[in-house]
Amino acid sequence: MNVMLAGFLGGWEWIIVILAVLLLFGAKRIPELAKGLGSGIKEFKKAAREVTEEVQNAGEPVPPVKPSSNGQPASTVSQSKSPNPPEA
Repeated sequence: MNVMLAGFLGGWEWIIVILAVLLLFGAKRIPELAKGLGSGIKEFKKAAREVTEEVQNAGEPVPPVKPSSNGQPASTVSQSKSPNPPEA
């Protein structure tokens, strides 16, 4: 059984792979694909970091919300109120 993995590719095999990618996608599309791949990896790392922080902070108590000067919690003061509230 002959299985070829990325670790076993030599110089000529990489040249063939690069030429095949150029033929399939064209030289103009490759930078767009690389940019999309990079932003996808960045978003994945960000989401993984957020989940890790959420798991680490799961056991910590939540600090109480301090009321503002008008008696409402500070988290609701910064929200803008629409002139037309949604109908139920």
